[in-house]
Amino acid sequence: MSYNKKLFSSLSNIETKYNSLTKELESLTDDFKKIAEINKTLKDHSKVMKKFKEYKVIVDTIDNADSLLKDEKDPEMIELIKMDFEDAKSKVESFEEELQILLLPKDADDEKDVIFEMRPAAGGSEASIFVGNMYEAYMRYAQSQNWKVEIIESSMDTHGYSFMSFSISGSEVYAKMKFESGVHRVQRVPLTESKGRVHTSTITVAVLPEVEDVEVDIKKSDLREDLYCASGAGGQHVNKTQSAVRITHIPSGIVVACQEGKSQHSNRDTAMKLLRSKLYEKMKQDQHDELAGLRKNQVGSGDRSEKIRTYNYPQNRVTDHRIGLSLNRLDIIMQGDFKEIIDALIADDQTKKMANLEF
Repeated sequence: MSYNKKLFSSLSNIETKYNSLTKELESLTDDFKKIAEINKTLKDHSKVMKKFKEYKVIVDTIDNADSLLKDEKDPEMIELIKMDFEDAKSKVESFEEELQILLLPKDADDEKDVIFEMRPAAGGSEASIFVGNMYEAYMRYAQSQNWKVEIIESSMDTHGYSFMSFSISGSEVYAKMKFESGVHRVQRVPLTESKGRVHTSTITVAVLPEVEDVEVDIKKSDLREDLYCASGAGGQHVNKTQSAVRITHIPSGIVVACQEGKSQHSNRDTAMKLLRSKLYEKMKQDQHDELAGLRKNQVGSGDRSEKIRTYNYPQNRVTDHRIGLSLNRLDIIMQGDFKEIIDALIADDQTKKMANLEF
């Protein structure tokens, strides 16, 4: 039984750089930009270095077993060496798999908070109702992760929501929620359906990473701001005060709005946060289009226009079409239990990346 020597060599090189950066950090005093960069690099590699330290113990056990057995005469010690050797052999594969996952290229946005936007698509009132259902499900999942949810903007229609925008903040939100972008399909019997026929409706979900001011350059001269009275529930203050804010980014044509805050100032801050996220997303999409080319047929591309998941109420089943996962516990999932789906999507993403990982 051997181990992956190329992997070990790559990790040794990372360890050398890691130790060098640690020493460099100790000597820095007032170069705050450099200190921040090094701290980020050390943080990004801390998990893999911790796991590598444990892995080296296993590798040492395997490497030293033969020589120890040759020199040892005591039967009890020989038995102990053999036991340690067998134990090390049994751990090698799982350790190497964990280390490869830790070495996968990181999505620069994984640590960021997110902004959700949901809209009804096909299906009329059922789609509007399902927007509200999905918001409640995501909110419950966020609560289970100790994340914070804040509504940015919502528009009601007769039966449900014609639009819903909200932010989720916490630890590794984008890493777990980025796979929710796309078209979600629901199949169920509407309450208004007298003959018991199953209707199919769809909603669109967009998940945008929140970005800092420094990541997107927005010129004040490129913005047009409009103030208006917020609509919906909220009493006299909401209906009489021009606290709602709409901001148009003239070069791109992107329009954002917020009316859920208690003041014009808070709504403006939230609207600007949303604008930065949308411009950042557009910048990433432009880069993607430049590299991959504009694809007329997006079937199987993973882009947002593709149907990603179906919620079948009569059969109590959720199916994620990207990975072929079907779970017959829709009722539990709609209570916010997305863990199995999200874990499976992350594992699938890691598997695809690992296929291209070389040492």
